[in-house]
Amino acid sequence: MMSLLRLVLLLIGLLPLEARAQALSADEMLSYVPPPFALGEALNDQGLYRVLNSGGAPAGYAFTTQPYAPLPGFAGAPVNVVVVLDREGTIVTVRLVHHNEPIFVSGMGEGPFREFFEQYAGKSIWSPMTIGTPYGGADSGSALVHLDGVTKATASVRIAHESIMAAAHSVAREHLQGRVAAPAARPDFDHAETLTWDDLMAQGLVSHLRVSNAQIDAAFAGTRWAQSDPEARARPDDPYLDLWLVDVTPPALARAALDQTTIDQMDRFRGVAPTDEFLLLIDAGRHGLVSEDFVRNTAPDLIKAEQGGLPIALRDADFLVDLAPGAPEGTALILRTDRRLGFNPAEPFTLLVEAVREHGYITPEIGRVELTLDHQTDERFFIREVPPVPVPPWLEALQNRQADLIVLAFGLAALVWALGARMNRLAGWRHFTPARLLILAVVTGFVGFWGQGQLSIVTPLAALRSAVEGGSYAFLLYDPFSLMVWAAAGLGFVLWGRGLFCGWLCPFGALQEFAHHLGRALRLPQINPSGRWDRRLKSLKYVALAGLVALVFLAPQHVDKAAEIEPFKTAITVHFQREWYFVAYALFWLALGMVLFKGFCRYLCPLGAVMAVGGLLRGRDWIARRAECGSPCQLCRVKCSYGAIEKSGKIDYSECFQCLDCVAIHDDSKRCVPLVLAARRAGRSGARPPVLVPQPQEASA
Repeated sequence: MMSLLRLVLLLIGLLPLEARAQALSADEMLSYVPPPFALGEALNDQGLYRVLNSGGAPAGYAFTTQPYAPLPGFAGAPVNVVVVLDREGTIVTVRLVHHNEPIFVSGMGEGPFREFFEQYAGKSIWSPMTIGTPYGGADSGSALVHLDGVTKATASVRIAHESIMAAAHSVAREHLQGRVAAPAARPDFDHAETLTWDDLMAQGLVSHLRVSNAQIDAAFAGTRWAQSDPEARARPDDPYLDLWLVDVTPPALARAALDQTTIDQMDRFRGVAPTDEFLLLIDAGRHGLVSEDFVRNTAPDLIKAEQGGLPIALRDADFLVDLAPGAPEGTALILRTDRRLGFNPAEPFTLLVEAVREHGYITPEIGRVELTLDHQTDERFFIREVPPVPVPPWLEALQNRQADLIVLAFGLAALVWALGARMNRLAGWRHFTPARLLILAVVTGFVGFWGQGQLSIVTPLAALRSAVEGGSYAFLLYDPFSLMVWAAAGLGFVLWGRGLFCGWLCPFGALQEFAHHLGRALRLPQINPSGRWDRRLKSLKYVALAGLVALVFLAPQHVDKAAEIEPFKTAITVHFQREWYFVAYALFWLALGMVLFKGFCRYLCPLGAVMAVGGLLRGRDWIARRAECGSPCQLCRVKCSYGAIEKSGKIDYSECFQCLDCVAIHDDSKRCVPLVLAARRAGRSGARPPVLVPQPQEASA
């Protein structure tokens, strides 16, 4: 065994790591972009492409998640999907490219996985999303978006979801111009504060821009429109634009800037458009804010706005505007914009005012200059609509399986206590065998079929790959139920070796033991390999483990297929609901178990090999021995179905499944040969039978 371990370590040191998955080429990416969109140019070397609409204009971005968020899945490799975003951060489509998730590779098939990704279409990456139904009776109308998971594969879809959102936000921070901003705000209509126009000016609640005729002339200098405004040259110091801007949606600001009749108009309008924000513009210059061709109740033709580099949709509110005392006289206009379209009134934005000149008379040429005015309203007039923050995926997994984890924790604690402090009494109990079978039935039903806690070689291989590649172990937290079983197995390594898991906590191992009892009940002939063949066959599991470890480095894309050497997924995870050849393979081992005691566990299980290696952490030889064990007594060795006792009487803990049969014999005065012989000698002499003190084994290396 140790030579095989050295071979494995040598392979780890010498074999090259798999190159990280390359970004998709343009042709490959194009096949994932749905019509009528087309693929534009590549924007970086991480596989990010611009997406074009049917007219050839930029419409969004397409990228794969692995270069941006290479979160390892349960096979150690990331789930790689294509995400197509529009320019507002809305997901157009999510398409699966590649994965090695064992449950979907050959368990359920990829159909449920692909159906899960279809849920993302139309959802905004700015919306908080989580997997599963609302926890704890949460309001279904919450802003938190819930995605349906996949039964028996919740951990895998959580990993995929985290990859999608992490990659999308990474792209957004670089290319969606700061849209990952503060939470949206709405006016606080209960904010009571008395202000005047002078207060607005003093506190910076009004933004002011004054552009003189001389300044606008300078802006057009050197163009064909430089001489097109005689009035500007005649009165250079007069204002061309004398503009004030204030958000009058908060009531305190409206009362300081507007007459009550105008406020009443806004209140009535708000009854049918509660998400509109109203901006008051006053111009005391000669610009006038709108052109002669402007149509009321439409978008202003000379005024635009943008926030975070993105345009704000403005529209004339069509109010008759009367100003409050103290406000400047001039052309007054109230524009409105809908906060649902992305405008955040508590964040800075920029107003863009066009200065327009004409050159020529018959077909005049139009020249334009943009004048900018920055504005931000103080935070105190708004209420931040802080979106609900999804709990971390590992915490959500704990919450969703809270009841199962509590039951499992109590069950594991009781089992450890029974096999520790009460082990000898348990082994000597006359109902021990029925009790053991009952425990194994609970393990099969609750831990296996219900809890999906069947451990697999896939997890150690994925952890190994993460360790070598410097990846994350976060994937282990997505399945807390199995993680608790792993923790119990780790505790078992220290206390007993591999026996706790292999003998008591493995659902498929329990099925094999049931098959053995069924074969005995049917009086089927039993296969008992000779000692030499038994040793040879037991080495196969280490060969299988070494081969799987080698595949992790040589051909990781085939690890998931090779791991099918375990029938666990077929028998336990998917309840035999898969292709016939997988079912036949699992049934073969169960049928063989009727005549060959736990053949798969003893001879071929690569996870059993891992458990045996982990059992080297065992700190004591917990099975008591006597000097007579092995010489002359061979009873325990003959009775051991696992072949875990050598002729010398020494226990081979790497093959011990903690069935406790030898413990029961050791303490039984009617079966333990040294005790029986001592009792006979005492009976012939009339003396009290001597007490034979168990001799501890020498500690194993």
